[in-house]
Amino acid sequence: MRLCKSRSASVACFNRHRLPALAALACAVVTVLSAAPSSVFAQEDAAPASPGLVAEQPAEGRFVKTDRGYMVPYEMTIPGTDVAFEMVPIPGGTFTMGSPPDEEGRQEDEGPQVEVKVAPFWIGKYEITWEEYQQYMRMYDVFKDLATLRSTLVKVDEETTQRLQQRTALTEALDKYNALQQRLALTRDLADAITAPTKLYEPSFTFEFGEEPRQPAVTMTQYAAKQYTKWLSRLTGEFHRLPGEAEWEYACRAGTTTAYSFGDDPAELGEYAWYFENFDFKTSEVGKKKPNPWGLYDMHGNVAEWVLDEYKPQTYEQFAGGPVSAEEAIVWPTVEFPRVVRGGHWDSDPEGCRSAARMASHDVDWKSLDPNLPLSPWWFTSDPARGVGFRIVRPLDAPPESKHGKYWEADVDAIRSAVADRLREGRGAQETIDPLLPEVIEQLRAVKESVNENN
Repeated sequence: MRLCKSRSASVACFNRHRLPALAALACAVVTVLSAAPSSVFAQEDAAPASPGLVAEQPAEGRFVKTDRGYMVPYEMTIPGTDVAFEMVPIPGGTFTMGSPPDEEGRQEDEGPQVEVKVAPFWIGKYEITWEEYQQYMRMYDVFKDLATLRSTLVKVDEETTQRLQQRTALTEALDKYNALQQRLALTRDLADAITAPTKLYEPSFTFEFGEEPRQPAVTMTQYAAKQYTKWLSRLTGEFHRLPGEAEWEYACRAGTTTAYSFGDDPAELGEYAWYFENFDFKTSEVGKKKPNPWGLYDMHGNVAEWVLDEYKPQTYEQFAGGPVSAEEAIVWPTVEFPRVVRGGHWDSDPEGCRSAARMASHDVDWKSLDPNLPLSPWWFTSDPARGVGFRIVRPLDAPPESKHGKYWEADVDAIRSAVADRLREGRGAQETIDPLLPEVIEQLRAVKESVNENN
């Protein structure tokens, strides 16, 4: 079977019908927050040591020397979970992006070749897996529960005995949980908020080929992937994002100039990639094939990977006469689609798995089986989306906080409208994300259990 196509916090006003204890708490929260940085990224003094950066050259293993120390591989656990991800350092340098005219399988959109200067960054050793992505997916229920609690605390119409009992039980339970009280007392700051992906309309499609913890996550839109990077960044305090197209190809090539990171012979592809000739009608667990020279797995095949860029067939022509920086080379989207996915997938031919190969997204075709209007801004419902996932990067030098949204948020009106419509209709969920969220989630679980026991 072939795939058909390749978060100034503000406090809610509490009137006499609402909870005086929470109102007083809200005032205290404002006092604290007004004296604190508006973001975890705004801390300038005595910041903790940066993950993956050490002062002395390691005696062994991979490292990248920079003027700030030595970048090294590292593992980080997603806060509030036992799920970890691994990041690999990529050196800065200049490379030739695109393919030469005589490369076998070359397409016109891969040229003309252009020189690109890339700054150091870390990149995911593996593609984002279901065990990672499902931690983000579960935010939908968390956000809905928080919204329900807020409604229970403040709603004054139709006061029935049952609702009064619920409010009394909830108020008593909240007395023990400060983090949750603070969260409920604050209105959302959209600059620090994310949207959570809705429940899958048809899980059997997305999960037909498996949802094992180490299989790569698939069928998410580029917008959903970008919101994942914002969620992870807000939780960890470290800036993550999708790679630019040039960064992706640079990391894939890993210093090589051949069609693949291992050479030019497609006969060797099976040692490094899951693709049409060796796949088993599904994605495979990450890291089961050989890595590229920089220690990255599945850069060829398994799932194609989202990058930041809009797809244009003549993209490289505008950079002729370079070199250009990888940042300058990003084609920031101005339309809903097409956008670029890279690396080929489990149903691609060898040519589609080459280091320079580009694939264009198509939202209409990839959502052809979505019965919802507006169409989901978080999920695709049709192939080749079951062959599309992503991996994350973390630049050594993060951009100023004022520019973070460019990498994380909906970037065109069509997507912004679809998200706003879903939220307005109650088919979406949105909440502020910060490092306290794991504690809030634990207290939310405890409060729900306490209230249930008393009912």
